[in-house]
Amino acid sequence: MVGYIPIAIGAVAGLGVATVAVPAVLGVAGFSSAGIAAGSVGAKMMSAAAVANGGGVAAGSTVAVLQSIGAAGLSLATKGVLTAAGGVMGFFSR
Repeated sequence: MVGYIPIAIGAVAGLGVATVAVPAVLGVAGFSSAGIAAGSVGAKMMSAAAVANGGGVAAGSTVAVLQSIGAAGLSLATKGVLTAAGGVMGFFSR
């Protein structure tokens, strides 16, 4: 019989990563709903990307994706994947 407690703990940990840790880390790096904070790591990344691309940040680039997540959060599908991954890790950790 599979123990459900480790799976539940792993799923909660995965959901915590998706809803708390990722937005917190991106906020500290300067990616927020108000845009990229001046003088932050995000601003330095944006500057480097703009220089490399001739003055603009390419759609779909790492900086663009991180800013999108910082502004809107992770999608429901991504949160589900992280929650499921946590459950799987909980299953295999027993």
